[in-house]
Amino acid sequence: MVPADGAKHVELTDPTFTKPERRSAFDRFWLSMIRDERDLPFVHLSLQVTFVLIPLAVFLFATPDFRWWFAPIYWVVLLGLFLDRCILMLHNTSHRPLFKKKFRFLNNYIPWVLGPFYGETPETYFTHHLGMHHNEGNLEDDLSSTMKYQRDNVLHWLHYFAKFFFAGIFELAVYFYKRGRYDFMWRTLLGEIAWYVVVVSLAVWNFEATFTVFIFPWLFTRMGMMAGNWAQHAFIDPDRPDNDYVSSITCINCRYNRRCFNDGYHISHHLRANRHWTDHPAELMKNREKYVAEGALVFEGVDFFEIWMMLMMKRHRALAERLVDLGEPRSVEEKIELIKSRLRPVPTRGPAPVDAVPTAA
Repeated sequence: MVPADGAKHVELTDPTFTKPERRSAFDRFWLSMIRDERDLPFVHLSLQVTFVLIPLAVFLFATPDFRWWFAPIYWVVLLGLFLDRCILMLHNTSHRPLFKKKFRFLNNYIPWVLGPFYGETPETYFTHHLGMHHNEGNLEDDLSSTMKYQRDNVLHWLHYFAKFFFAGIFELAVYFYKRGRYDFMWRTLLGEIAWYVVVVSLAVWNFEATFTVFIFPWLFTRMGMMAGNWAQHAFIDPDRPDNDYVSSITCINCRYNRRCFNDGYHISHHLRANRHWTDHPAELMKNREKYVAEGALVFEGVDFFEIWMMLMMKRHRALAERLVDLGEPRSVEEKIELIKSRLRPVPTRGPAPVDAVPTAA
């Protein structure tokens, strides 16, 4: 696609799909069971977790002489090899079930068996993300909405996280109850209660191993998910908060996309929630003029968690330097002004948003 006059030429290096000429017998076996051959990496990743991470966890529970220095070694393996990729595997397989209908019972393996090892309680990711977040689209009825906050304010983020961490599961159950979506309510409660029952029981038996394998990943993942959601929906046009192009952002050409199945393309994902992860780069280039016309923000070489950190440190210039000119070029100062205008609290039907949380100096 030819960019607008004076615009930066953008080339995308994020993953797409090219059909290989040959497949191994091992891959052909799994391809006969999954719905989309482009999702074969999820099979490989699931098997890696099964035969690498889970045996390490079993060792920690089985060893009669636990040492606390085991914990950081386990966390290095978890965080360095699996956690981010597994969460985005869960995300993609929630939107697009991995296995064919005749093997659909295997779709429970990722959320129920693997999920707790990287901090996800069974069912609650699915119900929160698909049953609530995508229905509400970060507007004020979204329990994870960022609208009312000043989104480069540390105290506001801490309020946001604490609300989710301590009250989120109860608010989610009430949300489904009020809307008569009892199946989602019971799935939420079942997954959460099952996790607590198992983890508390294991902690009574072996607290050290339970904290290492289940509790720490749970704490880390919940913090990371809310930091990621904050960054994904930090830059909102106050006049059009219901417009996906200007209530979310896109991150391109970053290591995160190569590891995490193009999760940086959050605008594309909200435009069509079940779009396949390999199709996001083509969607951006095909609709580049639409992104420009709507005023979408696209960042390059940076991921959501780096953006979150820059926001917490008020590094607006660093963000502006990574903002891509899809249309006519803008100065860094113009970009800073645009970024700041998208970070302010958005008025809602309730009390004035700036009064809802403490204000940092």
